[in-house]
Amino acid sequence: MKPAICFKLSFRTAFLSNPEINNLRPVTLQTLFVPISSSSLLNIRFVITSAGGNAWCSFCFCRTHESATPAGYVRISNMFLRSIRANDFRNLEGDIQWGKGINVIHGNNGQGKTNWLEAIHLLAHAKSFRTRQLHEAIAFGKPAASVQGQVCQGNDIERDLQVDIKANSRLTFINNKREPLAYYAAQLHAVWFTANELEVVRGGPEARRSFIDRGAISLHPSYAQTLSSYSKVIKQKKRLLQQAGEGRLKFEEVAELLEPWNEQLAALSAQIHRSRTSYVELLNDALEHGLFGDTLSIRYVSSLEGKGDLNDYEDLIAQRLQLRKQAEVFAGACLIGPHRDDLGVLFGDRNLRSFGSSGQQRSALITLDLAAISVYHSQHQDYPIFLIDDVDAELDGIRIERLLEYLDGRTQTFVTTSKKNHFERFNQRAHFYEVSAGQAREDAALRAAIG
Repeated sequence: MKPAICFKLSFRTAFLSNPEINNLRPVTLQTLFVPISSSSLLNIRFVITSAGGNAWCSFCFCRTHESATPAGYVRISNMFLRSIRANDFRNLEGDIQWGKGINVIHGNNGQGKTNWLEAIHLLAHAKSFRTRQLHEAIAFGKPAASVQGQVCQGNDIERDLQVDIKANSRLTFINNKREPLAYYAAQLHAVWFTANELEVVRGGPEARRSFIDRGAISLHPSYAQTLSSYSKVIKQKKRLLQQAGEGRLKFEEVAELLEPWNEQLAALSAQIHRSRTSYVELLNDALEHGLFGDTLSIRYVSSLEGKGDLNDYEDLIAQRLQLRKQAEVFAGACLIGPHRDDLGVLFGDRNLRSFGSSGQQRSALITLDLAAISVYHSQHQDYPIFLIDDVDAELDGIRIERLLEYLDGRTQTFVTTSKKNHFERFNQRAHFYEVSAGQAREDAALRAAIG
């Protein structure tokens, strides 16, 4: 009898199907050892599918040796964006076939380099990193815009993604089938570095809270619903407080009406506090200090610090909501909750926002983005794509080289620049695309040199 080859599989909630395994078994956050006879190895293919049966991940097999005991493993192939097509999205037209590693998008200013990054971001998240009003991205005089792309997992699994934008609507499709945003958003994840994102280290708390929340959602998509529910409760409570401030309700009446809203706020706030603090801990542990030689550190700063035991957050915030009820009525605003929290970003022992130089702030944001990529990878065993806009305007030549060396071989990266010469060292490893009047053309000479 020939010895079996055992493969070790570790992955998120999924279904494992295989011709030699008769039953269909759900696998959740566990490791599964699957024995396979070596004689049938070449005829076996593993596919992980979603609960709906749509394949989303395949495996590359890596074997150490044949054994009757678990000795080998299966490595998930990295996801990457193979191609993108834009129709009437800003000034873009046409399609691009992307490389798996570093993709350098170059050209003169005002030609559409950032628009291509925005199109990629739209394809990943069905949102723009430049505007909340998606209809603003529709080309002038056109009724609608569309962005399509092909996402690949290894060489086997492909998915066609599409986002259509009209004046008052946004539609998302997977393999030409319309899908809800919650399901669509899990297909491709992007991390981005732009001039506007520097608000994370330069601006107010809202930008930092948003940065944390995006990362937490990337690990646990259901957290988005928690945030949505919290926002709705805050709006309802604020409306009630404003009515009281206008004298339309007596304090006793409004105090009674506030009780159910405060109960919901306490429960939702506790969930948000747990998710954010957990993510910040993961992020802090993943900070890459060697890249730019920094001493960056981060900590979650609760607005309830010094008010009681944060380890019993739900009880603490319930108490504070009760104590501050009269103050909230007087102010006509919600004064208590995680919508007033912040992320402390420190360079050494100094607040980076107040005391950091522009160069230190840019490096800090890159370091935070790389940590977010690392945390995502540790959770999903896959890398998100990384978008970097106008890199030479934000980082000096030395930092650019260090960053690209670090990213090379890790994650599919898209970089825009007006100074192609900054990337000469990467001619043999990167793909180069020149953008003119919204159309992108791959540099054929460089492509031939890469082979």
